[in-house]
Amino acid sequence: MLASKTHPCPSLISFPPSPKPRNLTFFRPKCPPHSLSIKAQHPAHTTPGQLRVDILSESLPFIQKFRGKTIVVKYGGAAMKDETLQATVVRDLVLLACVGLRPILVHGGGPEINLWLKRLNIEVNFHDGLRVTDAPTMEIVSMVLAGKVNKHLVSLINREGVKAIGLCGSDGELITARPAPNAAKLGYVGEVARVDPAILRSIVDDGHIPVIASVASDGSGQQYNINADTVAGEISAALGAEKLILLTDVAGILEDREDPSSLVKEIDIKGVKKMMEDGQIGGGMIPKVSCCVRSLAQGVRTASIIDGRKPHSLLLEVLTDEGAGTMITG
Repeated sequence: MLASKTHPCPSLISFPPSPKPRNLTFFRPKCPPHSLSIKAQHPAHTTPGQLRVDILSESLPFIQKFRGKTIVVKYGGAAMKDETLQATVVRDLVLLACVGLRPILVHGGGPEINLWLKRLNIEVNFHDGLRVTDAPTMEIVSMVLAGKVNKHLVSLINREGVKAIGLCGSDGELITARPAPNAAKLGYVGEVARVDPAILRSIVDDGHIPVIASVASDGSGQQYNINADTVAGEISAALGAEKLILLTDVAGILEDREDPSSLVKEIDIKGVKKMMEDGQIGGGMIPKVSCCVRSLAQGVRTASIIDGRKPHSLLLEVLTDEGAGTMITG
């Protein structure tokens, strides 16, 4: 058995065929030579069963590498809105848990929040890309993220055969929040002041998957809405995670923002900082990259920004050397 805990694992997932390699600026190092030759070894006469077994065998070096390691996944964007993509993310997490990894899921829920604010005739406002969160908005944010969205994800994971436990930053004082510097304009938008990962270690050690909503309280009990990327980064740093993965609605970091084929497959902190200085990284990618850089500086081994629109992007990122976006290294 590969996993340290015995889980009632679901049936095997059918992996999508690997796309043709593109001309990219940076490349991930090759894994063992036997890991990328399934189709070459087994041409047209390969049966579905044989191909499935071969794919599992191909994954062995990656399972051995990450077995027992903690990975923190920030879940949002298209992968959250599309039910088919949502199902693949959930099954990917369950599969990774079944083969011995220790996944932790952090989620946002912006579209769902917007939906409920409109239903209740509460105006939706943003400032510098952050949701302006007055008291009525904060109440809805808390109910939607820590209630509806969180418990829905927990139920989906439970249904696949691995137990999930839903919580937000306030539970077990996992996260202590503080107001954002521009709180006068943003309202109850917060930052992470401190992370106490003790409750997460207990949950993961029991073989469960923590599902965390990005809402937390300060010392007085006032709740704050915190960016989910930031929460995922700070939790990964506090746990000394092997890997931080941010699911997004883009392919990853592009060398040329206007050219989708210019994906940077791997880059180090120095290189990504230079790209930001040169203006190659902008808009909504800046806070994601900054989050990754901060987590790496605090001891996380690698951080990846991957394309959540791609089915089974988590498995592609963790169990192949092809990846599903951009990996940033320390």
